[in-house]
Amino acid sequence: MDERYDVVVIGGGAAGLSGALTLARARRSVLVVDAGDPRNAPAGHVHNYLGREGTPPAELYAIGRGEVESYGGTIRSGRVVSVRREEDGGFRLVLDGGEDVRARRVLLAAGLTDDLPDVPGVAERWGGAVLHCPYCHGWEVRDRAVGILSTGPLGAYAANLWRQWTDDVVLFVHTGGEPTEEELEQLEARGVRIVRGEVAGLEGGADVRLADGELVARDAVVVAPRFVANAELVADLGAVPVPMEMHGAVMGTYLPADPTGRTDVPGVWVAGNAGDLSAQVIVAAAQGLKAGAMINADLIQEDTARAMSGTRSVAA
Repeated sequence: MDERYDVVVIGGGAAGLSGALTLARARRSVLVVDAGDPRNAPAGHVHNYLGREGTPPAELYAIGRGEVESYGGTIRSGRVVSVRREEDGGFRLVLDGGEDVRARRVLLAAGLTDDLPDVPGVAERWGGAVLHCPYCHGWEVRDRAVGILSTGPLGAYAANLWRQWTDDVVLFVHTGGEPTEEELEQLEARGVRIVRGEVAGLEGGADVRLADGELVARDAVVVAPRFVANAELVADLGAVPVPMEMHGAVMGTYLPADPTGRTDVPGVWVAGNAGDLSAQVIVAAAQGLKAGAMINADLIQEDTARAMSGTRSVAA
């Protein structure tokens, strides 16, 4: 027989586990399907998470899984390979092991994929010497030699931002285009060095090799990935990611939803990076909590309507 749940959560990171914990505590039957490859796996620690500052991601998620299970929630390792609508309005989800599960509601918390610049050495150092978020890793490279690898119009913006953590910032123009006159004035005023010419790759810890052979020593390099929402599973249901722009540049794609995480597709909610590209771990957890509470409220409305319908049938 098919397994049936009130809610299936796709993704076992901070957003998914927080949503599942909220639902389990609301006495809902909930299944979390976790592929085990969170976006922040390469990072050594979670930061800006009040009460959990500096916790390794794997440790944080292990704690979260235990909390969900302590309230009766189910965690399953694996992947959801398809989601389709059932005639009763619910959903049938097929897992990579071939089994089917059914759910009245779906919470998508599968995060996003970082599409990194195609520069040799970047992918190998991602999450270590190659960074993108100063609020995640700025403190760890404070007062050190930082390079900004510009691949779009926000290179100067990033250089000014990272200048808050160190006075040794080099902007590698690479393929990002020449900064504007105003940006050049700002960078000069802040003491940011500009290196023109394309970057051939990274060497050593994070040293930058230019196409002309020059090697610029750096301790860390900042890149701007393209953030791609992992939302393909719900696309056939009509939940389609849209582009996100910042200062006129497309940063990636996200799944739009209202402030509670409810998407335009009835019964489908989203929490975490799939719906908010800038959400850090603590924000993703908060979004999971809110989505879980709203899903429970939605189910209560459905349960109440069914109970009223049954009472009226008996009375008739």
